[in-house]
Amino acid sequence: MEQLLREIRACTICEKHLEHGVNPVLAASSKSKVAIIGQAPGSVVHRSGVPWDDKSGDRLREWLGVTKTQFYDANFLALIPMGFCYPGKGKTGDLPPRAECAPTWHPSLFEKMNELELTILIGSYAQTRYLGDHRKKTLTETVKSFQEYLPKFIVLPHPSPRNNIWLKKNQWFEEELVPVLKKKIKSLTNR
Repeated sequence: MEQLLREIRACTICEKHLEHGVNPVLAASSKSKVAIIGQAPGSVVHRSGVPWDDKSGDRLREWLGVTKTQFYDANFLALIPMGFCYPGKGKTGDLPPRAECAPTWHPSLFEKMNELELTILIGSYAQTRYLGDHRKKTLTETVKSFQEYLPKFIVLPHPSPRNNIWLKKNQWFEEELVPVLKKKIKSLTNR
């Protein structure tokens, strides 16, 4: 696993498409019990090199019910984005994750995580890749149907502050899904 992580961190496959340069950001271990598959690092994470080191990460840790120490324990949580580098800004937010990363690196990463018990799919890019035809027509419908994907997957919207309006419109998310997520995470931390 260490060799694979070094290879990923040295990756330059899509360098010519990244105006801010390459800086692959992830964390994983062969002992990871939970994999969190997010979108791509934002500008703050690109600068710090620490996955989820921003307001989105604060909200995600809250949803999971974990401390920063637990969150950054790669033997517990693997933090794997769909695109490992910051893709840059678009008109309404960050650009989509680069399409090269997941097919190039995810299979090798998951092959080495022998103790994985749960994969958390954050946002439509991760859900599209890993649920395929089993996802619903919209992200909201997919997240609302979260019970269908258990026990292998839990599906979440992105925890970005940009999604505050979605969270207000969909209060069921924090009332119904978040408690299930916290309970599942707590059960896995106690093993």
